Amino acid sequence: MTPDQRKAAIASYKERKAVGGIYAVTCRASGQRWIGRAADLATIQNRLWFTLRQGGGPNPSLQSAWNSYGPDAFTLDVLERFDDEELVYVRDRLSTERVSYWRAIHGAEAIS
Repeated sequence: MTPDQRKAAIASYKERKAVGGIYAVTCRASGQRWIGRAADLATIQNRLWFTLRQGGGPNPSLQSAWNSYGPDAFTLDVLERFDDEELVYVRDRLSTERVSYWRAIHGAEAIS
């Protein structure tokens, strides 16, 4: 990759629009489910899987299940996407409310 191509790729990455929303992590082996929110749904799985592999998962029961069943037992599904045009404080309030809604629907724990 030439320096100009690298600069163009970095600029393109910075200009992309992040779509936030609510996601669910499911352990197929145990049937457990955890619900979380992310400012960028496109990157949350890589970030979450990395922290779980390192042993620093955001929820103790999620980390325990990960350690017991391994990464192949887990899936991440997007439950809801938020409009990226909304103001940040509106999106934060909405995501908090929607996480509570989805947790109640699925009987799931929150991902901190």
